Amino acid sequence: MTTETPSPTSASTAPSADAFAERLFTAALATVETMSIYLGDRLGWYTALVEHGPLTVDELADRTGTSLRYAREWLEMQAAYSILDADLSADPIRFGISPGVAEVLTDTNSLAYLGALPRMNAAAFAKLPELLDAYRTGGGVSWEELGVDARESQAALNRPWFDRELAPALAKVEHLHERLSHPGAVIADIGFGGGYSTIALAKAYPEARFVGLDVDQASVEMARRNAAAAGVDGRVRFVLADGAEAAASGPFDAAFAFECIHDMPRPVEVLAAARAALAPGATMVVMDEAVSDEFAGPADDLDKLMYGFSLFVCLPDGMSSPPSVATGTVMRPSTLRSYATEAGFGRVDVLPIEDFAFFRFYELIPD
Repeated sequence: MTTETPSPTSASTAPSADAFAERLFTAALATVETMSIYLGDRLGWYTALVEHGPLTVDELADRTGTSLRYAREWLEMQAAYSILDADLSADPIRFGISPGVAEVLTDTNSLAYLGALPRMNAAAFAKLPELLDAYRTGGGVSWEELGVDARESQAALNRPWFDRELAPALAKVEHLHERLSHPGAVIADIGFGGGYSTIALAKAYPEARFVGLDVDQASVEMARRNAAAAGVDGRVRFVLADGAEAAASGPFDAAFAFECIHDMPRPVEVLAAARAALAPGATMVVMDEAVSDEFAGPADDLDKLMYGFSLFVCLPDGMSSPPSVATGTVMRPSTLRSYATEAGFGRVDVLPIEDFAFFRFYELIPD
């Protein structure tokens, strides 16, 4: 991924009409490609190819219980985009998937997994009429309205990082690791989504107990199922509650908020409640997008992606519950620091956790 920030656009570097038309055409191809991956993900076509391929059109349709004609069009389109391989020497033609492509699209344990990413686009595209209305009126579209595609996309994309990297990352922060390892420690996970962050923490710190708080009932139910499947439900409790109600579940020896503060309509209230619920000497850890420090016009790919998520998902979600501070996905470090200060925290440090997907870890320290 590109990380260097481009130079600001000037009149001499601005694209010509032909150049921008070519760029938009390329973007249209990428949009179609992304949504075709959504089809392959949701219809089980990629999984069938991984488990049973190479397959003919008839075999893929039969194994997945899907339309033969649509399966043919999709397979040919995937080969045209060089996502799948087509053996033209076979009669009938057989389609296969290479190991690298299979890992990215189907291996939910891989740090390279992105197969669920198009679900977030699909969730937003399905709500375009509502989003247009929100843009005109200043309203919003809530996480609940965005539905299962958005909910499962975020949970699935973060899961391998939580499963494989969260415990090692926290173990490198000695004072935090010691506190989490204390027998009988009670840890909060605010805005837990699919619950994979809480589950990873519970596996890493078996002598602690965990309380998850989330405002989305469907997420609570999903997290409870995931905790039971992971065998940690005896030490993990997921409850339907606003983060502002954290104090009622405390005191906590540590509190976490993974990729959710920027979605909250009233983050200062949540942070203040979390601070009030912390036991003496405890701190709060916020994981959020590692965007650049300030707006500077042309941006790197990470900021571009986050602006996309903000425009279609996070900002409308945050604005769906007025009054809202309307943060959006591109939450600069200075913005979080201002929220933390207003909530009564005395200091915000960036933890020495690097190369953790798209994220930065902050430690919020009370006075």
